[in-house]
Amino acid sequence: MRIIAASEVEAALDWDALIERLRQAFRRGIEVPVRHHHNIEAPTGGADATLLLMPAWESGRHIGVKIATVFPSNAERSLPAVMGAYLLLDGKTGAPQALIDGPMLTLKRTAAASALAASYLARQDSERLLMVGTGALAPHLIMAHAAVRPIGTVLIWGRNPEKAERLAKNLRKRDIRVAHTEDLAEAARGADIISCATLSAEPLVKGAWLQPGTHLDLVGGFTPRMRETDDVAIEKARIFVDTRDGTCAEAGDIVQPIESGKLDPSDIAGDLFELTRGERAGRRYYHQITLFKSVGTALEDLAGAQLAVQRA
Repeated sequence: MRIIAASEVEAALDWDALIERLRQAFRRGIEVPVRHHHNIEAPTGGADATLLLMPAWESGRHIGVKIATVFPSNAERSLPAVMGAYLLLDGKTGAPQALIDGPMLTLKRTAAASALAASYLARQDSERLLMVGTGALAPHLIMAHAAVRPIGTVLIWGRNPEKAERLAKNLRKRDIRVAHTEDLAEAARGADIISCATLSAEPLVKGAWLQPGTHLDLVGGFTPRMRETDDVAIEKARIFVDTRDGTCAEAGDIVQPIESGKLDPSDIAGDLFELTRGERAGRRYYHQITLFKSVGTALEDLAGAQLAVQRA
């Protein structure tokens, strides 16, 4: 059995190849049972942790399962919030083929899914990106969006301005102008794409700030209690999700408006299956506000793991 480390995963999964692999995976479909989602009480009285078990398979090709943990308090220990590993098995015999670094696979496939959605939903001339959040996912989201749109300017906002400034400095060697900002409202008003990757329980990006033509990418909230935007944004935007079942059950940005009556599930315009198959149109006109909410799916993990094993 091969062991594929984080550096090998990162090198193998270049954005163009990974985004296209996800596009093809959503088009053909992969068996994805409901993932196991378990809350684990924090031993120190802090935020509860989460254990995720995410299986998926293509009959006769591969079986895969990701075991992931989310410990929100890890930032206090200078550790990633998300950790885990991915096991890829032979689909004909069940024999283990590879053990793959889970955090890097998750980071890459999550950012690639947002970029895949943006390829249908963001304006073709989107140049200005606002990154809300400074965690491990932030630089990957920035580069993934830049792979599908002509991003030339990036502003980074975080609750800790020092972390935002540090991330901006680390990315300035790229061919993109990157700076940090402490004015979230003004940055949002000037952005073509806003990407959020936080663990916030309260809305950060206000719908009143969204200008005509903005694309809002919500990545961070993965439980019904989490929220990155408000009901105004939900009412203003044409809404898309990665999977309907997942977001309607787990994503606070979708679950809470449904519970309050601000959003009907039928108002969700489409998911990545429908977008990639041409069954739903993405952006309909230039000044339309679009919103993409993802919670992740084991389909993405399997597609990324297959590509990593193929190219590592």
